[in-house]
Amino acid sequence: MALDEALLNCFQKDPTRPVLRLYGWNPVALSVGRFQDAAAALDLELCREEGVPVVRRMTGGGIIYHAAEVTYSIVCAPDHLGSSGVKEGFRKLCGFLLGTYERLGLDARFAVDLNPSEERLGERTAFCFAGKEEFDVVVNDRKIGGNAQRRLSGAILQHGSIPLESRVQEGLRFLKEPAPGATRSVSLAELGRMPEPEELKKLLVASFKERLGVELTAQGLTPEEAVVAKKLEEHKYRCRQWTLEGRC
Repeated sequence: MALDEALLNCFQKDPTRPVLRLYGWNPVALSVGRFQDAAAALDLELCREEGVPVVRRMTGGGIIYHAAEVTYSIVCAPDHLGSSGVKEGFRKLCGFLLGTYERLGLDARFAVDLNPSEERLGERTAFCFAGKEEFDVVVNDRKIGGNAQRRLSGAILQHGSIPLESRVQEGLRFLKEPAPGATRSVSLAELGRMPEPEELKKLLVASFKERLGVELTAQGLTPEEAVVAKKLEEHKYRCRQWTLEGRC
């Protein structure tokens, strides 16, 4: 999470290097949204007992249990999306996810475009997979993964998860309140698709290039990004006040 914020901060200073980052979580962890009360939403004692780390994202939304997934983050400028508003920006940035699922032979749509049950979209939930936003991706009317965005002056960070397997029931154990809607979410394995993480990353890259009309070059962190990420990790993301209360 510190690295995602470092990429955003460094891009804001030099908006010539948009980034697509693909990564994973080891060990499994719980992330809380920017404005959530971690102690009110999570059984922190159980998290400690079972050795499950808790981190806070700089983006909003509900709790995510990060296990058996590929995670992505994108850093770019509004101009890269045609100066889009927030909703249209979500549509453009999430388009490569639709393309990836299509490459896996799945009929993926945005929730706002396919809502046969006229479900209420955008309702706030404590657990990310328990509710649907307009531009969440759905397959067979079931939400797959989740996405969140943060905008600063001239810069956008969007990150999200692509679940390889369903670990929802494991994650729900750590919540203080039930989240029945989460059982309606779905993973790739439940849809009969079981790509290896590296295979899925290749599909994500190919779809990203196709949908956004860009070329991608594999690069490591710049020295500045590495320094900023380390400082954020030490002074913010490992800070108990930030994790529990969203301040440090």
